This record gives sequence, C-alpha cells and structure tokens, in this order.
Amino acid sequence: PHAEDPVISLLECSLVEARESIHFVAGTELRRVYGADSTQEEYRWRYGLSPRYAERLSSEALRVSARDERGGVVGVEINGHPFFIAVLFQPERAGLRGESPPLVEAFVKAANRTRIPSTS
Repeated sequence: PHAEDPVISLLECSLVEARESIHFVAGTELRRVYGADSTQEEYRWRYGLSPRYAERLSSEALRVSARDERGGVVGVEINGHPFFIAVLFQPERAGLRGESPPLVEAFVKAANRTRIPSTS
C-alpha cells in the first residue's frame, strides 16, 4: 500500500458480488472465445491494475484484451502462446447458474491440444 508506483492498486470502490459489462478488444483471443464484442461477467474484487500501467504493460507480445465499463483493464493475453489469458472477472461463477463459461471451455480445449511429452 505504500509503494511509490504500484502496479496493483486498491480500487476507488470495491466491487463485491458485482455483474458488469466487459468489452473485448477487436482481434484478441478473448474476443474470439466469447464470439462477441462484450459480455456480462461477475466478480468480486477490491484491487486492479493501476491505470498508469495499462500502456506500460502493453507490448507486441502482451496486450490488453478486455476493459470494464470505466475503461479499466480486466483482461490481458500473450500473442502466440497456446493459452495465456489473464482476467480479473470470474468466468467460473457461471457454473453457479449451471452454465459452462466460454473461457473455461477454451482453456480445456487448449490444454487438450498442448500435450506434455511423457518422461518415462
């Protein structure tokens, strides 16, 4: 909490048991996985990526792939990786409603495609 230049910062208001629109960046894997420009997702968080780091963390490989209603970064991914997607929202909460989350399905498919060679 006392860092001069924190990467992760306390949100102005905590979002507990919240449901909001998530907007996907065009051309990203998240956009492809969800098959839409946006979706409604649930989460409970008090911390997030400091707005000062959103552009600093974007490079050719790592890029912002989703933003919340206020423009805050809620998803990043690494281009060319079999499956490196990090999100602040909680897609697994769809399971509480008996739904299968698209991001979890995509992860399972990617894991199935990327087999680790046996060492025996």
